[in-house]
Amino acid sequence: MSGAIDSQNALLPSAGFSVSHQKVELDIDLLARRLKGRTEIVINPHSKEFRSVRLNCRQCEIKRITANGRACPNFVYEEPYSKATLPWDAGVHQHHMLRKKIEAQLKTPPEEELVINLPKSVRIDDLDPFSIEASAVAGARSSVGLKDDNVGELQSARTAIEPDRRYTPVTVVIEFATSQIRDGMQFVGWEDDDLRYPHAYTKSFAAPGGACCLFPCVDNSTARCTWEICIKSPKTVGDAVSLPQPCAINGLGGLTNGVHKEPELFQSSMNAEDSALELAVICTGDLTDEVDDHVALGKKTSIFSCGIPLSAQQIGFAIGPFEHVNLAEFREGVEDDKLGQNAVPLHGFCLPGRVEEVRNTCLLMAKAIDFFTLEYGSYPFSNYKLCFVDDAFPESVHTGFLTICSNNLLFPADVIEPLERVSRQMVHALASQWMGVSVIPKEPNDTWVVVGIAYFMTDAFLRKLFGKNDYGYRQKQAADLVVDLDVGRPSIYDTGPLVGLDPFEAEFLELKAPLVLSILDRRFTKTGSTSGLSRIISRVFLNAKVGDLANGAISTSYFARMCEKLGHAKLESFFAQWVYGAGCPRFQVTQKFNKKKNVVDLLITQKQSEQSERDLEKETFMRDVKEEEHSVYAGPLQPVFTGPMTICIHEADGSPYEHLIEIKEAQTRVEILYNTKYKRLKRSKRQKERIATAGGVEYNPDGNDDVLLYCLGDVLQSEEEMQQWQLAEWPKETEDEMNQEAYEWIRVDSNFEWICRTTMSMPGYMFLSQLQQDKDVVAQLESVQFMANQKEHPLISTILLRTLMDTRYFHGIRTTAAAALVKHAKEGDMGWLGLFHLEKAFQHFFCYDASPIPQPNDFSDRAAYVIKCAIPRTVAKVRDARGRSPIRARMFLLDKLKFNDNSDNEFSDSHYLSTLMEALAEAMASKPPPGQEMDADFSFDENDGDDIRFHNACLEELDRYRRTDEWLPSYHNILSRTALNCTRILSSAGVIDNNPSHLIQYSRDGTADGLRINAFSNLFQMGLAKNDAVLRWFLFALATDQSPYFREHAFRLLGQILGSYAIGQRSDSSTTHEHDGLIIEQEEASTETRKADLARRTTVHGALAALKDELQANEALKRALWTAIASPVLSFAELRQLLDICRLLYGAETKMVVKLRYPRYWRCRRVVGKAKLHFSTTDRVRTRPMPKRALLPPPPTSTPNPLPSPSSSSAGTKIKKEDSGGSESMPPPPPMARKPLFKPLRRPSEGEHGSAKPSPVRETPAAAASEGEKPKLKIKLKIGPKPGLGEGK
Repeated sequence: MSGAIDSQNALLPSAGFSVSHQKVELDIDLLARRLKGRTEIVINPHSKEFRSVRLNCRQCEIKRITANGRACPNFVYEEPYSKATLPWDAGVHQHHMLRKKIEAQLKTPPEEELVINLPKSVRIDDLDPFSIEASAVAGARSSVGLKDDNVGELQSARTAIEPDRRYTPVTVVIEFATSQIRDGMQFVGWEDDDLRYPHAYTKSFAAPGGACCLFPCVDNSTARCTWEICIKSPKTVGDAVSLPQPCAINGLGGLTNGVHKEPELFQSSMNAEDSALELAVICTGDLTDEVDDHVALGKKTSIFSCGIPLSAQQIGFAIGPFEHVNLAEFREGVEDDKLGQNAVPLHGFCLPGRVEEVRNTCLLMAKAIDFFTLEYGSYPFSNYKLCFVDDAFPESVHTGFLTICSNNLLFPADVIEPLERVSRQMVHALASQWMGVSVIPKEPNDTWVVVGIAYFMTDAFLRKLFGKNDYGYRQKQAADLVVDLDVGRPSIYDTGPLVGLDPFEAEFLELKAPLVLSILDRRFTKTGSTSGLSRIISRVFLNAKVGDLANGAISTSYFARMCEKLGHAKLESFFAQWVYGAGCPRFQVTQKFNKKKNVVDLLITQKQSEQSERDLEKETFMRDVKEEEHSVYAGPLQPVFTGPMTICIHEADGSPYEHLIEIKEAQTRVEILYNTKYKRLKRSKRQKERIATAGGVEYNPDGNDDVLLYCLGDVLQSEEEMQQWQLAEWPKETEDEMNQEAYEWIRVDSNFEWICRTTMSMPGYMFLSQLQQDKDVVAQLESVQFMANQKEHPLISTILLRTLMDTRYFHGIRTTAAAALVKHAKEGDMGWLGLFHLEKAFQHFFCYDASPIPQPNDFSDRAAYVIKCAIPRTVAKVRDARGRSPIRARMFLLDKLKFNDNSDNEFSDSHYLSTLMEALAEAMASKPPPGQEMDADFSFDENDGDDIRFHNACLEELDRYRRTDEWLPSYHNILSRTALNCTRILSSAGVIDNNPSHLIQYSRDGTADGLRINAFSNLFQMGLAKNDAVLRWFLFALATDQSPYFREHAFRLLGQILGSYAIGQRSDSSTTHEHDGLIIEQEEASTETRKADLARRTTVHGALAALKDELQANEALKRALWTAIASPVLSFAELRQLLDICRLLYGAETKMVVKLRYPRYWRCRRVVGKAKLHFSTTDRVRTRPMPKRALLPPPPTSTPNPLPSPSSSSAGTKIKKEDSGGSESMPPPPPMARKPLFKPLRRPSEGEHGSAKPSPVRETPAAAASEGEKPKLKIKLKIGPKPGLGEGK
């Protein structure tokens, strides 16, 4: 995890240059996944002594570099991916050695891989400050933030910047090639067994190190310049697979990796129509030209130009058979007239067959871009493009002009479930073009400004689209979640550098930052600034457009100054508490009416959220480990949160009176003047109405001084309805107490200006009045939350039921009320009243009269659809005294699943069926809490119909929908995924047999990514993580799968696996036995064991120690992890995660294991009939050294023949004897006998050679000399012509 949170400098002073323009030319071979290219970088030196250029470059082979047309042979470059392995047989204990080799690439930002030393012939001279070139250089330096306020920060650099001087630019041209693209681009559908439409696109470049995988550049978010991008690609899919594949490395036409992929094999899987599909290039910038290549037939070159400075990380493109959708056609004519020439062109691109899904998903994009243009200023680019691709992660990648989106975001018109989630994500992608691409954070700590403004803009549009109730409901839910999460956490200012540490850090920032801006906006509007924060945001965009915001980089201090200047308020305390500080306040409010003074006394006590010891969870275990290792501490806890607060008192006349107070201390006591002289008579008036209606007399309110407001929840009021629905009413004593109250209710922070949690000491009937009479959805939600926390009572169940039945309430309030009814669904005194109310409500809305059989589905009313899903989820949680779901609840769920009818519904019921399936499985798997005795865990009561037939009917119904989904796939295979979840739930509870093979078949390669991840997740939740075979298969899939979406979710799942090992299973420390009425408690563990168990569940160090004990001896895991690390598919970010896991589990051992092969025995075989001997090695190895062989004595010889006289023949032999040792007793050498041409083979007898075996070891001269010095013989042969042949001539 080293380098994961290092600060990223806006400008590296040691670089000594800036880039004004870069041109990139890429020739991409889609089938072979390689490219060759050329980039031209215009560099502006910052000093005359500038002599070297440092660039980021990965997975490229540099062919040629020139500077101003002169060759630069003196460059330093080492491809970093080639260092991502250890060249010996290493293991997980050598993880630190591998990390050290790639440490430079794991930093943030990473070190530059390419260093170009300029030749001496390249001179850097001064420019005329009034020339056009000098103006261009000044503009380029301004684009990277080299304003006067930046100069002072950089004077300490080794190469000082001289802001008043301009130097001649240097144009560096680099020719490069990539033989195998490992990172930076994703290729989909180019494999033989992949039947998807083939396409390719750039991955997310949010972190440094991604853009330089495709071309050399300055891979820094603050290094921005103008661009020209030329992409050469095949014209059609058929051209991509049929073009000759020349070698992109050496130009010899050979294969670079020895693997040949026959184009005809790939073409055999597609028809002529698919081969004719035209490949479109979608890229950042404006398409200026598209020309056919006259040299390479079947190819074309698309040229894009971007005159707005962008960083290399904001460049993206996609190539594929995309179909075009004109999203501007959804713009209304009135909006066209308002915008005129400012109307932005909108384009959507998708794979064939998904045009209608794009139209449905992007229906609101034209309205959104027009809203942003009118509210916050003109769009920063000339057009906006959306391109939908497969396997993308994250689901939306923000680049200039273009957003690359995942196909997982697309949904057809008959699916309504993902509407809110996808709409918010799509609108945020559009808002990021303003804040995130055009305007960027100056420092990592300023990330909260960019994230907060982008989501603030998104929520502002969604409030207009979905309404104020939806906006307020989601804001309140987000605020409650922030209060729970923001305990012991750093501030949002300090969270910016932690975004790359864990996904939770970014999620928390996306949650809290827009909330902080929303409460700031309400404070502005409260003080009289009608435009609020929108005016400030539009001014920021205007300053960035005209160049007042240097490099388009915004800082926290700049944003605070703009807010103070345009908001006319001092905001030091606000930013100190909510931006630089951490935590959220909790208020305890008590009130009392003082009749003598006619005032309401309020005591507001503030308490901060203090960090308490919490148990570790497997889902967040890896985040806790990373934060512990990087010393991520809690931000400064505010002693007191100060600021204005609005108190709203609804007095007896029904009018709300707002009072503004200032919170300055931990305890604030205020006296609020009471205004109304009326008494509280509304309850008695409703009673009079009810009595008159029951008597058949029309109640006439004329002549009465009662004050009555229009009330929500005023349903089921007649006596007959109260009897049918078993409703309860307030007792007389409580009504008398209610009539004596001077006001209806009091709300603290009624304008939602605080992110806090408030506890009011009001009686319940005041919360009921707030629920029924306050139109604010936040006030209604607070009331329902209060009711949900009360003890079970028939009156509370009645209030919640009426809230559920009143269709005038926002559907979020109704679903919250339905979920709260589960607390009142108990036997005994309650008599299953809450369950009865749930069943009765569902029967009233969705079933035939007096029948439990549901009516055919009709999802045209979205609120009714949400309620129809909420009630079964609540029924599944009902439990009896033994902890089991009652039979009536299970029969209710089975009937709704069995008799579901969607034949006349225009919308899909897949999500509704998924809800019913999970609810039924959860009810079936219910069992008593640990320690309670019962007859049997799953005994059946045949008298109630709970027999084995009902049990089997439930299982058959669940399996029926699983089989149906295999033939008619649902949206994202949601039914199959739900069926796997149900299998895990039931098998874990012992309802069905634990058969993991059923889930393993869904984990195979080729299965949809979402279904595959779901299968692995359920396998590990069933305890299969301890199975070495399953764990090896999972790690193999993680390391070899080509989908970034699958790998990302697999890494998160791996973290949960380690968390389950580290935390372990919770168990009681003692076991209780009962024997003849005597209770015996037996301690199961010693004190040390209990302490260790407590430490592993509450502390990171204890959990890590337990994790090492569990896994450090697992050899199968060691081999699987190291095999995954050696995978050629993983990026550096993924490789770092695996190395971090190895560091957590295993100690570092600096060693190199050298393996030497044992010598093997040889075998000799005679080849019959060919006069050959065949020698071969055997499997038998020799582990002991062979003894030295002594030389055999020379065989006895006869007296040698006398040598011929030199004069007897013209051709003779001269023998010269040399005695190196001076010995004269050396016997003469044996005669050189001629060997026969053919010698019969025979096996040597034991007498000739003894019992010694032949040795392949040859005796060395040194060994021979050790026995004594022997004379050396030099034999010289002189061969002349044979006698008689020469004479005859």
